[in-house]
Amino acid sequence: MARGKTKQDLPDDFEEHILDTDIKHEMETSFLEYAYSVIYSRALPDARDGLKPVQRRILYTMNDMGLRPDRGHVKSARVVGEVMGRLHPHGDGAIYDAMVRMAQPWSMRVPFIDGHGNFGSPDDSPAAMRYTEARMAPAAVAMTASIDEDTVDFKPNYDSREFEPAVLPAAIPNLVVNGTTGIAVGMATNCAPHNLVEVVQALRHLITHPKATVDDLMRFIPGPDLPTGGKIVGLEGIRDAYETGRGSFRMRATARVEAITNRRKGIVVTELPYGVGTEKVIERIKLLVQSKKLQGISDIKDLTDRTNGLRLVIEVKNGFVPEALLEQLYKQTPMEDSFGINAVALVDGQPRTLALKEMLEVFLEHRFDVVRRRSVFRRTKAADRLHLVEGLLLAILDIDEVIQLIRSSDNAAAAKERLMTVFDLSEVQADYILDMPLRRLTKFSKLELDKERDELQRTIDELDAILGDDKLLRKVVSDELAEVAKTYGTPRRTVLLESAGTAVTATAVALEVADDPCFVYLSSSGLLARSANAEQPGQGGGRSNHDVVVSSVRATARGEIGGLTSTGRLVKIGVLELPQLPDTANDPHLAGGLPVSEILPLEPGERLLALCTLATEGPGLALGTRQGTVKRVNPEVLGRDDWEVIRLADGDEVVGAVELATGRETLCFVTSDAQLLHFGADAVRPQGRTGGGIAGVRVASGERVAWFGAVDPDAPEGSVVVTASGSSTALEGTDAGALKVAPFSEYPAKGRATGGVRCHRFLKGEDTLVFAWVGTAPARAAAASGSPIDLPEATGRRDGSGTPASQPIVACAGPVAARVRVEG
Repeated sequence: MARGKTKQDLPDDFEEHILDTDIKHEMETSFLEYAYSVIYSRALPDARDGLKPVQRRILYTMNDMGLRPDRGHVKSARVVGEVMGRLHPHGDGAIYDAMVRMAQPWSMRVPFIDGHGNFGSPDDSPAAMRYTEARMAPAAVAMTASIDEDTVDFKPNYDSREFEPAVLPAAIPNLVVNGTTGIAVGMATNCAPHNLVEVVQALRHLITHPKATVDDLMRFIPGPDLPTGGKIVGLEGIRDAYETGRGSFRMRATARVEAITNRRKGIVVTELPYGVGTEKVIERIKLLVQSKKLQGISDIKDLTDRTNGLRLVIEVKNGFVPEALLEQLYKQTPMEDSFGINAVALVDGQPRTLALKEMLEVFLEHRFDVVRRRSVFRRTKAADRLHLVEGLLLAILDIDEVIQLIRSSDNAAAAKERLMTVFDLSEVQADYILDMPLRRLTKFSKLELDKERDELQRTIDELDAILGDDKLLRKVVSDELAEVAKTYGTPRRTVLLESAGTAVTATAVALEVADDPCFVYLSSSGLLARSANAEQPGQGGGRSNHDVVVSSVRATARGEIGGLTSTGRLVKIGVLELPQLPDTANDPHLAGGLPVSEILPLEPGERLLALCTLATEGPGLALGTRQGTVKRVNPEVLGRDDWEVIRLADGDEVVGAVELATGRETLCFVTSDAQLLHFGADAVRPQGRTGGGIAGVRVASGERVAWFGAVDPDAPEGSVVVTASGSSTALEGTDAGALKVAPFSEYPAKGRATGGVRCHRFLKGEDTLVFAWVGTAPARAAAASGSPIDLPEATGRRDGSGTPASQPIVACAGPVAARVRVEG
C-alpha cells in the first residue's frame, strides 16, 4: 500500500492478496540461499585454479583491460570499478581488499598483482584505491594464458549481459603454491603456501608415477614454504595434513643473538611467523614486561625499513642469558604461532577436504583438459587457414584469369559461382578471394604460400599427435610446468626443523655451560649445530630422511671455530652460539640447527663452504677457486672476527675449502666440462694469507671449476666420484641431470696445472656438469629441500654417461667421521 494513502483512497475494485508463509520455512529457505551464495560465490576457492570468484574476476578483468606487466600501471580504483560494474555484484571494499592481498609479497608466495604505491604492511592497512596503482604481475599472465583459445567454459555474469570464465586456465598450481583462507557458512578453508619449484617437481613426478604415495610426494614437497620465511618446528602435523587435508604445525620467528653495544647483547628478529606483524609482537612483549611475567628486556626497537627488511631488536639486560630469554619469547609471544591446515576447496562444484595428492591430481586433470581444448582450438584454426591457403595456391597459378573472371562478372554472387566452378574452390575460399583487395592478391608469392602451407600442415600433425596420444599430452603438460618453475620459481624461504631442540629456562643468573668437547656440523641446507657430547659421530643413515652434513669439526662448547666462505674469508664462530642437538641425536643428519645467515654476517652472494679449527700448527688449509687456482695457507689466527686467507682475482671466487689433517691428502679439481685432476697436497707450497695461490687445474675457455676438495688416500671404504650432467641453459636448481658414481681409483693422477682426465660423458642435450663431488664412500646425496636422493651403484667406467636423477642434487657427503680432524 503506497505511503500516505488509506483504504478509503483505493479503488473500489482493489483486492488485498495476503500470502501466509510459515516463518520456519521462510528462514530455512533464505538461510540456505545465503549459505549457498557464501560457499560457492565468495569464500571457497576452486581446486583447479585455487582462486575465489572475486580473485578470478580481478585477474580476468585486468587481462581484458590489457594491464600486462610490460604496460604502465593504472589507478586501482579504475580496476575495482570495472570489476564491480561488469562481474562482481558486491562492494568495492571487498574487491579492493582481494586485489591488495594479491599484491602483497608477505601474503602471497607468488604475487599476481604488481602494485605501485602504499599497499600496506603486515601491521598497517593499504592506502585508499584512489591513491594506488596496479597492473598484472608476470605470474598472473601464466594464470590467464590461452583463455581466448576456448580452454575454459564461460558463464553469464550476475545480470546475464556479459560472460565470465568459470575457471582460469591456471598454468600455476595456485591452490598449493599460494594457499588460501576463507570462512563460509558451516565450513572454512585454510591452506598453507608452498614453494613453486618443489610443487612442480612433485607434479611432474605424479604425471609419470600416478600411483605415487604421500611419502613419494614429500620427497619433493617436504613442507610449506611461507612468504615471510621463518622456521617450521615439527613435521608430524604437516604429514597429517598431506594425508588427510587436516593438520597443524608451529611457525617460529627467525632470530639471532647479536652484540648491540660493546657491553650488551640483544635478540635481533629478521623473520616473523606467517600472518604476524611486528606491532603485534611489540604489544605482547610490553604487556608481559609490565605484568612482570617476562624479565630481562631493557628495550625493544623496530628498525624495519624497505632497504633492510624486517629488523626487530630486543635489548637484553646484563646478567640474563639471551638464548634462554629467546626461548621464553617463543613460548609467550606470537614469535611462535601455529598454523592449522584445513584444505577445503570446490571440486566439481562441491566443497571437499583434499589431501595433498588429491589437490595435485585435480590441478593436473584441469591442465590436461586445458591443453587438450587448446590443441583442438589451434588445430581448427590452423586447418581453416590451411584451407584458405590451398585456395590461394589454386588461384595464384593463373592470377590474370582470376582477375579477368571477377571483372567480367555482373555481380559478386556471379563472380563467386564462376570462381567455384572454374577453379574448383569451396564457398569459403571463393569468399576469401573476393573479399581480398586486389593489391594483396597480386603480391602473393607461391613460394611463401607453399612455405606457409607446409608449416600449417606440420602444426596440424603435431596437434593431432597430442590429441591422439595421452602420453604425449602428459609430456606437454609436464614440459610446460617445468617452464613455469624455471620462469617464476624462487628459492625456499622457510627452514624446516624436525624438533625445537632443548629448551632453556631464563633466570637472572648467567648460564654456565661446561667447556666440554663436542662436534660442530654444517648441513647441506645451510644449518649450523653442535653435538651434545664428544662421541664419534655415526654415518648418518638411520634416523632421518632430511639433510646431510657437508662439513664437521671437533671443538669445545665454549670455544671458537672458523668458517671458510666463497669470498676467501675466514670468519670466527662462537660454538656456544650454536643450537645443541639432543643427547639422543647420535645421527648428525638431523633437520636441526640455525641457518648460517643467523650466525654469520655474510655479504650478499657469499656462501659458507666449510668449517675448520683455529689451530696455529699443522698442515693448514687448502682452497680451490672457480678459475682453477689452488692455495695452501699456513695456520694463522688473528685477533679479529674475520680475515682474508686468499687474494682473489677479479671475478674469481672460492668453490671449495678444506682443513688438511696430515698434509698427505690428495687435492682434487672437477671442472664443468667434466675434467678431473688430482695431485698430492705436497705439490702445493704453503703460502701466507696474503698470497694469491698458484695454478691448480687448466680450465678451458668459458668453463669453470665445479668442485674442489681433498681426498683421504687411506679411507677404508675407498673414495668415489659423483657427477651429474645437464644443460647449461637450464635454470639453476631445475635440471635433475644424469647421475653417475665411479670409484676414485679409476682416475690416474696427473701433474698440477694440467687438464686432468674426462670423468663424465655427455649425452644429447647435455653440455655441462650441474654437480660434482669426490669423497669417502659410502656417499649420501640431498636435494635443495634437504630430502635424500638415491645414488646409483658405482660403475667401473670413469668416463661413462649417467642415469636420470629423480630431482636436482645440491649436496653430497661421505661418513661424518671421515671429515672430522682428529688432533694429537
